[in-house]
Amino acid sequence: MTAAIEVAHLRKSFGDVVAVDDVSLVAERGQTVALLGGNGAGKTTTISMLLGLLTPTSGTVRVLGHDLLAERYAVLSRMNFSSPYLDLPHRLTVRQNLTVYAALYGVAAARDRVAELSDRLDLGEFLDRPTGKLSAGQKTRVALAKALINRPEVLLLDEPTASLDPDTGDWVRGYLETYRAESNATILLASHNMAEVERLCDDVLILRRGRVVDRGSPAALLGRYGRQTLEDVFLDIARDRRSGDADTRGVA
Repeated sequence: MTAAIEVAHLRKSFGDVVAVDDVSLVAERGQTVALLGGNGAGKTTTISMLLGLLTPTSGTVRVLGHDLLAERYAVLSRMNFSSPYLDLPHRLTVRQNLTVYAALYGVAAARDRVAELSDRLDLGEFLDRPTGKLSAGQKTRVALAKALINRPEVLLLDEPTASLDPDTGDWVRGYLETYRAESNATILLASHNMAEVERLCDDVLILRRGRVVDRGSPAALLGRYGRQTLEDVFLDIARDRRSGDADTRGVA
């Protein structure tokens, strides 16, 4: 069986600015892979190319065995994404928004699917409230429901627990683990929450200025840098500290 996501030598330039520079990655079916990096590292641009929203300057993207540039319509209905930074139409209620997206993705028994997600993501209290009237945390939960409406085989998540309180964030992470286990879905996760990455991810790619500067499982990265948490590993890489530089460890 082919990998769920195969990216080779991906590059995206905006004029003289190189946002993504020779990124390659493979995500097997059922894996959760993290894209880490500071602001401007190229995470969102990479995800946008995987969604077909941006055309790569060069390189290839294959999703579920299909070349995304040549066969995007064969695969887009089997994917979905979530980002708290992209708003759903404010005037529509949560129920209406989810129903519209169910129709766009050709979901059978859309009413039942919306009810199921409302129950599992605890949306009932505001299901018939205009989306623009929701709190930031409520919008994040609705964005996740929208991302799951078509039971995607490939799920792209940009900060899926942003704005959530610790209890709700933990619950969402648990739900994502359950969804992956039940569906064998592949998840590509961009997050600044290092504990979330340690908990959810099988593989981690760390980007800086559009390039992959290190990669490996959370355990492998912790061992390589001699650290206890991925946050410390992230800071070492962001500040260009080497694993052997003992005198710089722990220095802000």
